[in-house]
Amino acid sequence: MRILVTNDDGVHAPGLGVLERIARSLSDDVYVVAPETDQSGVAHSLSLNDPLRLRKISERRYAVKGTPTDCVIMGVRRILDGAPPDIVLSGVNCGQNVAEDVIYSGTVAGAMEGAILGIPSIALSQSFGRRSTRENALWSCAETHAPALIAKILAEGVAPNIVININFPDCPPEDVQGVSVTVQGRRGYLVKIDARADGRGNPYYWIAFDRPFSDPGQGTDVEAMAENRISVTPLRLDLTDTPTLTRYAQALR
Repeated sequence: MRILVTNDDGVHAPGLGVLERIARSLSDDVYVVAPETDQSGVAHSLSLNDPLRLRKISERRYAVKGTPTDCVIMGVRRILDGAPPDIVLSGVNCGQNVAEDVIYSGTVAGAMEGAILGIPSIALSQSFGRRSTRENALWSCAETHAPALIAKILAEGVAPNIVININFPDCPPEDVQGVSVTVQGRRGYLVKIDARADGRGNPYYWIAFDRPFSDPGQGTDVEAMAENRISVTPLRLDLTDTPTLTRYAQALR
């Protein structure tokens, strides 16, 4: 089984090393193609106005000056041209990708690009913030549980145009309370602009988020994280809302 590994935190991110070890526990045919720098929050963007620079780090390990989407395309269409991977794994992201995170996530987008190219694809993220921090995320949770979970998913099969989004809770591996197959939740982000000034008094701005407490919703990925359960959410590439489609088809004819 040939596995293509990518991420959005960058080629030097600790989560990429975790995912590479996970992949190598499943196969000895693993290629890593990851962004040269942190691409968190770039979603499914393509580099159309800048060239893609490819740097070979070591055997079967590459860095691309571009987005996670660029990396998957480069991996499939250039590096592995003629011998495509059997699966794309994206992550392990530092921080959960649940609810609205899915829309912004470069990690999820890397897996989506794999699905667009006709390859079974899985995004993996490790939550932090309740028991750990970004600097000491509990990577052992993902590393311990991911290999068997991925193997089960592949044995069951991933349908065309479906992406599997896996989130691991912020707890040691022995504290995981099981696996929940979930729907995408909703937390209600409050996006704000954080205004600051540089050393000369000139203004600059950061996009910032408030995450107010809300009911996580039964059966959601948000609920699973709160209950120390691994969340497995199947996502569709087709964003069409069928009930609205039907209603508008009758109202607008």
